[in-house]
Amino acid sequence: MRLRGRKGIREALIAQPELIILEPATYKGKWSSLFGNNNPIHVELGMGKGKFISELSYQNPNINYIGVDMYDELLRRAGEKAELARAADGGSLDNLKLALFNIEKIEEIFDNSELERIYLNFSDPWPKKRHARRRLTHAGFVRKYIEILNEKGEIHFKTDSRSLFEFSLNSFADMGLRMRNISLNLHREGVRTDLVLTEYETKFSEQGVPIHRLEVVIGKQAMDQHLQQLADLERSEEL
Repeated sequence: MRLRGRKGIREALIAQPELIILEPATYKGKWSSLFGNNNPIHVELGMGKGKFISELSYQNPNINYIGVDMYDELLRRAGEKAELARAADGGSLDNLKLALFNIEKIEEIFDNSELERIYLNFSDPWPKKRHARRRLTHAGFVRKYIEILNEKGEIHFKTDSRSLFEFSLNSFADMGLRMRNISLNLHREGVRTDLVLTEYETKFSEQGVPIHRLEVVIGKQAMDQHLQQLADLERSEEL
């Protein structure tokens, strides 16, 4: 894969081999071996500067995280931020990897049922109708996600684009997928402290821009757990 960006960026990426993966297709079906354990694997597709995936990995050491982006400069920034953050608090980067790859071919780096969760945060809305197939919640992409997610698989989606959110709702519904925790204004009552925010989300929330969010239940175990939670809630309301 060709590296783009400022002079010396290739050297900067190569200098972090324990964190940055330049040939992720090599690890298709082998990510657990790379991490050295069988912990669940959560992936952010289009990680930007890496704040979200880095904070999640720090908060949840028993989950393995992979941030994927096609832009080498973003990968460099994310890697440097992660290293500095861990150096400051003495934490470990063992459960975090950053992969340089084009999401359009995501099936080339993850095997069937290899992932437990996919995060789609503030993806490009591709507003023109002729570009609909490029949206990361288009059925063409979602079918790939379903293949690489396991029995506990879920998709967590956030955007500030109302049009993309409406498109995504229809896309998931047309595929017969169950959605939950749908919000048209996630931070209406104040910034959610129980969720990790992205750089964009922090900025938009401060400006009063509504953040839309939903979760898609994919795997059978995830669905069974969701239905059980609904049944428990219904029983508690009857008491």
